[in-house]
Amino acid sequence: MFDLDQFVADCRVALAADKSPKHVRDVVARAVADPAAVLKALGEPERAGLHTLHRSHDLTVLNIVWAPMMTVMPHNHSMWAVIGIYTGREDNIFWRRLPGGLGKLEAAGAKALCERDAEPLGHNIIHSVTNPIPRLTGGLHVYGGDFFDPTHRSEWDPESLLERPFDPERAVRQFEEANAILANVREHQSN
Repeated sequence: MFDLDQFVADCRVALAADKSPKHVRDVVARAVADPAAVLKALGEPERAGLHTLHRSHDLTVLNIVWAPMMTVMPHNHSMWAVIGIYTGREDNIFWRRLPGGLGKLEAAGAKALCERDAEPLGHNIIHSVTNPIPRLTGGLHVYGGDFFDPTHRSEWDPESLLERPFDPERAVRQFEEANAILANVREHQSN
């Protein structure tokens, strides 16, 4: 059975044992190995959002729910992360900076994460995220720092791929905009 307090405590123990995501990944993998238990504890996702489950200077645990077909622009975390999917699918495109400065990017790889997958991301990773399926996707996202601290974080314009400072408020707005689209789709489906 998934217990949120125990999950956070286990993440803290794993972090104390090793400052890398290695042991935290094991904790997340154990949790998402039983997606029904996570759904029972957190509830069936109904709306897109960044739901804070734990936040401190050295560890953030989020329940991130992606709206159908939602895409989030390239961004970095400047800290390691572990992503565990408990329902749906999350596609990641990994990016690298182009030589010569200017902060522009090019795609460098991709990885699809499905239910029961747990994947670590290094502190230098730049990625964009898409939920490619027509239903909500839920994941436990654990970060080795304060996710909402914009210091040293960047995001890239989705059209020009030029770097700019990370804006946590813009990130939250993206989820609200996705919820408005989802509500509109649901309204049209019920008519």
